[in-house]
Amino acid sequence: MSSQPSSRPLYLDSNLPVELRVRDLLSRMTLEEKVAQLSSIEISKLLDGRRFSVDKARELIGHGIGQITRVSGSRIGLTPREAAEVANAIQKFLREETRLGIPAIVHEECLAGFMAVNATSFPQAINLASTWNPQLVEGVAGVIRIQMRAVGAHQGLAPVLDIARDPRWGRTEETYGEDPYLVACMGVAYIRGLQNSDLRYGVVATPKHFVAHGIPEGGRNCAPVHVSPRELREIFMFPFEAAVKEAGALSLMNAYHDIDGVPCAASRELLTNVLRGEWGFQGYVVSDYGAIRMLKTFHLIALDEMDAAIQALEAGIDVELPDRLCYGEPLLQAVREGFISEELIDTAVSRILRAKILLGLFEDPYVDVEKAPSLFDTEEDRMLALQAARESIILLKNDGILPIPSSVKSIAVVGPNAASTRCLLGDYSYTVHTRMATDAVRIVSVLEGLRNRAPSSCDIGYAMGCDISGESKDGFDEAVTLAEKSDIVVAVLGEVSGLFGSGLSGEGNDRVSLKLPGVQEEFVEALHHTGKPLVLVLVNGRPLILDRIVDKCQAVIEAWFPGEEGGNAIADVIFGHYNPAGRLPISIPRETGQIPVYYSRRPSSFRGYVSMDAKPLYPFGYGLSYTNFDYRDLEVSPSRIQPNGYVEVKFKVGNIGTRSGDEVVQLYVHKEVSSVARPIKELKGFKRIPIEVSETKTVRFKLWAEQLAFYDRRMKLTVEPGVYTVMVGSSSEDIRLTGKFEIIGSSRILESRRIFFSHVDVY
Repeated sequence: MSSQPSSRPLYLDSNLPVELRVRDLLSRMTLEEKVAQLSSIEISKLLDGRRFSVDKARELIGHGIGQITRVSGSRIGLTPREAAEVANAIQKFLREETRLGIPAIVHEECLAGFMAVNATSFPQAINLASTWNPQLVEGVAGVIRIQMRAVGAHQGLAPVLDIARDPRWGRTEETYGEDPYLVACMGVAYIRGLQNSDLRYGVVATPKHFVAHGIPEGGRNCAPVHVSPRELREIFMFPFEAAVKEAGALSLMNAYHDIDGVPCAASRELLTNVLRGEWGFQGYVVSDYGAIRMLKTFHLIALDEMDAAIQALEAGIDVELPDRLCYGEPLLQAVREGFISEELIDTAVSRILRAKILLGLFEDPYVDVEKAPSLFDTEEDRMLALQAARESIILLKNDGILPIPSSVKSIAVVGPNAASTRCLLGDYSYTVHTRMATDAVRIVSVLEGLRNRAPSSCDIGYAMGCDISGESKDGFDEAVTLAEKSDIVVAVLGEVSGLFGSGLSGEGNDRVSLKLPGVQEEFVEALHHTGKPLVLVLVNGRPLILDRIVDKCQAVIEAWFPGEEGGNAIADVIFGHYNPAGRLPISIPRETGQIPVYYSRRPSSFRGYVSMDAKPLYPFGYGLSYTNFDYRDLEVSPSRIQPNGYVEVKFKVGNIGTRSGDEVVQLYVHKEVSSVARPIKELKGFKRIPIEVSETKTVRFKLWAEQLAFYDRRMKLTVEPGVYTVMVGSSSEDIRLTGKFEIIGSSRILESRRIFFSHVDVY
């Protein structure tokens, strides 16, 4: 039992300031208790079967523990009730059987939903980005928060704020795409939804991977990143800076790779000088799983685990995940032998204790076991998952075949992803990540969705046709025969997500080519020869090369990995129950050799190749609708502003088609002459707007001069005077309106605070 003195210590008094409570608790701790707060332990080590073991806990966490790794997200497969019981038992042990009674933070994965049994499986991150709807993303994160707190989880290892500039990289699906502004908007919304305005009811967000993980050498996960200091700050750091300064993210995770030979896990420049010194970050840094030991085993810059621990702690990593490999006995030894100061330990421990106090864990670390299961995947949660999937679907091509009319008599549904449920899930869903044989929550396949939504008089036939990646064409004949006797063919192709060889997309599944895997291209060719109208539905995690097959299809739908309601959402679009308005958050190249092919390159990057130009097949921001929109009456005022001012960009958007629908208006800006070469255009604002038939809405952006700052030749973040072009349109290439304004006066160097996002009104 606890040996705390009878007088109540200051750190347990919730009425006192947080910093005073932290100092009091720290002053009472032994070195062993301090170091214990800097590590995590895998839940399996504390269990006998599926129940908490007090005996194991006494042996392993008798001095306390900083974090518990994935109570719900382990392969043990605890139900919500079981997870809540285990979490309570852990906290009871720590409160009653450790000297100081310090509770633990339970961390979990939650990229596209809480990664747990029975938790709602929302669309993957690339889908959420495709909605261009930050409010929706905040709502999704709010549901994730509720489910996590219900079972005693306090930290989520999300969102991924990597800028995806090489889609060969398997983790492209985990990102919000290629553009720093879009990524930052989505990331800030997610963090706000997860952390909540009151952290006692919130979950600590962990933006990752700091920094530039999304452009690895050759597209290979964890490979070195080659990026200039200017681009590193302007592009890759931007979403993280917004996450810290705008959303108040309370944690952050390092990236695995090195930049110019310095692994991010050992970079004091990144994790202390920039993060804390320049940005004022007040939270704590956790290591990516195994990243500290990798300084020895992978990067070969540490002699042993003690050396790795010293380098990581001095760089600024406060907590080692997922288990004690370096921040246990090796770190204790380093302090005892004088290789690292106890003061540095104290600094890191203080950050952890502060978070635990803010989370309210000292007052009440327990959860309601009986209530927990009722908060998982409610009907409302499923409706939100359906809405998120609908809003994420992108119509890439439509020759008029969609939506399929109610008079249709027969549809052939074919392809390796048509009847699959696993294919609809991203790599950090529970089913895929833990490689479970059965779904952790009810998933609606595309075939089931089409049967759910089809007119009662329509016959839906099915034939797989081919595997995802196999070379066999034995199933072609069955699928072709079915297609020949059907009115329309819906082919559901693409990839399947997984981890480290268990899929074709996802972490550790980098591809040398972006073509459709296996014999899927040949399968499209065979279906094309039937002469029947062909709708191609892509279920995949990265942009795929479509140039060789797009002309063989009457319609193409990009669905990414749309989650548990993905089948219904796709069917809603196909039958016209929902008008698609998703937009590409990442460009789709014509050939793999064009990479990188992002929209905001500098002018010198647009030279053509021998066989084609440098532009993608489908550009950033692109997506079709079942209706049409008209842009008019652009006003940019005033025409001249100071470097601390703003302009208003006002215009009208009207629905001139025959269906109500959403339009995603996009605001791009370009400086005509700059001191350093600048992108041809940069996204600086957007808004998804529902507009009824014949309705016109006025859109007004407030664009601040600060948003146009860039790093000049002196590497100062500067607002430069000059003429700026404003471009308004429906994609980065479909610009409908242009105007100009001028920033006058002297250059303005920005300090630590700045405005990240434009403000938009619609009326």
